[in-house]
Amino acid sequence: MTVCLADIERRAAQRVPAAVWDFVTGGSGDERLLRANRSAFDEVALLPRLLRGIGAAATDTTLLGRPAAMPVAVAPMAYQKLLHAEGELAAARAAAAAGVPFTVSTLSSCPVEEIAETGADLWFQLYWLRDRELMADIVRRAEAAGCRALVLTADVPIMARRRRDLRNEFTLPADVHAVHLAGGSATEAHRRRGAGSAVAVHTGVMFDPTLTWSDLGWLRERTEMPLVVKGILHPQDAGAAIDAGAGAVVVSNHGGRQFDGAPAAVAALPGVVAEVAGRAEVLLDSGVRTGTDVLRAIALGADGVLLGRPVLWGLAVDDVGLVLSTLRTELVESLVLTGCAELAAARELATVGAT
Repeated sequence: MTVCLADIERRAAQRVPAAVWDFVTGGSGDERLLRANRSAFDEVALLPRLLRGIGAAATDTTLLGRPAAMPVAVAPMAYQKLLHAEGELAAARAAAAAGVPFTVSTLSSCPVEEIAETGADLWFQLYWLRDRELMADIVRRAEAAGCRALVLTADVPIMARRRRDLRNEFTLPADVHAVHLAGGSATEAHRRRGAGSAVAVHTGVMFDPTLTWSDLGWLRERTEMPLVVKGILHPQDAGAAIDAGAGAVVVSNHGGRQFDGAPAAVAALPGVVAEVAGRAEVLLDSGVRTGTDVLRAIALGADGVLLGRPVLWGLAVDDVGLVLSTLRTELVESLVLTGCAELAAARELATVGAT
């Protein structure tokens, strides 16, 4: 029986090849941060309010100025055809049905134009590439396809060493490609070398580690889409992102897949919220696994969260819709049990143990 996202995770683990499962679930270094993202959430307790006559609760909100059925968007994740034959198309259809935004990755295994046909409210995630002409073309494609926001991932100047992938010598199967990066370099992710991760080699070839805040002006000149900067942990970086034209920031440590010595995302959230002080939206990514986690993030000042790995688990069992509906059911229950009829009331909840 499936009653929570952990149940879906267990089902998915039984269906996915071991090396792919390691690629999806693994972190960097000792995976300390992977564990910390969860333990930090568990340390945040909420003080319920009583006798408010709440029998039901509304989860609807706005994210980046657009209506959403709950304060959740699907995070950008690469190569979703590793988990499901239709990959991002299946996940985006589920997001559309659930009424939440779907973020298309630069490393998507389906083209943004096809994903747009699902009817999902799309954001597009961008990695900073060495080839600026290619990057500009990708941005044009995203905008032409109807994407509503551009999410710049700022925490991957290089890909951190992910030991599971190194040990597995992880290589993409022949039928899975980063379709937005077509060309000679795309084969790097498919080329087994006898050691290391082919995916890491590919990103090393494609990604430009010299990105600075001043470069965001170049990006702002090439799109009308609202800019979101993802990977923020330091409050001053949140301020710099807003000064560079961002309308939102995502507090994130890349799901524990980049610098293993960083803090848990939810631990960094209050400092970023204080720095932003309402000048931009603040979203949280990394470690969200329950509806109560969503409520914790809202109580700590976030406007919403990005949901990552659980969507991939849903793809593996061919039911992303179940992932999203379960999360919403849990969120409604958590709102009612804390005396909140809507998300606005949840923002007033007191927390105990928040770092």
